[in-house]
Amino acid sequence: MYKFIFIAYSAMLLSYVLARPQDQRAAGAGVTTTTTAATIVKQDNVNNADGSFNSSYETSNEYAWRTLATSRRSSSPKTETSDGQVIDEHEELVLVQTGSYSYSDPEGNIITLRYVADENGFQPEGDHLPVAPQ
Repeated sequence: MYKFIFIAYSAMLLSYVLARPQDQRAAGAGVTTTTTAATIVKQDNVNNADGSFNSSYETSNEYAWRTLATSRRSSSPKTETSDGQVIDEHEELVLVQTGSYSYSDPEGNIITLRYVADENGFQPEGDHLPVAPQ
């Protein structure tokens, strides 16, 4: 009987240790976490009648975001449909956004991502991003 109780309690203790949240297991490993809510310490927004804008904000936990959006005319090249019909070149208005955001990683390093978003899609740049093999 005592052997059964010992095995049952040992199994319960082992399952408790393994089921703890990951944060509690890593607490002794030098990883610090915070649950303090961040507040916006600086914010600027300028919206223009033509659809362009300039916006930025910074938070108390060192997160920063900036973007500038402008519109420009872009011409699409002549193309052909699958049946050989030529589609003429035409101009269209394109919204172009350039910007960046930055934050601190868990080790305290500042990570910054710069980007352009235009008719060619979202194009990020940053020292932390992997580089495609050549």
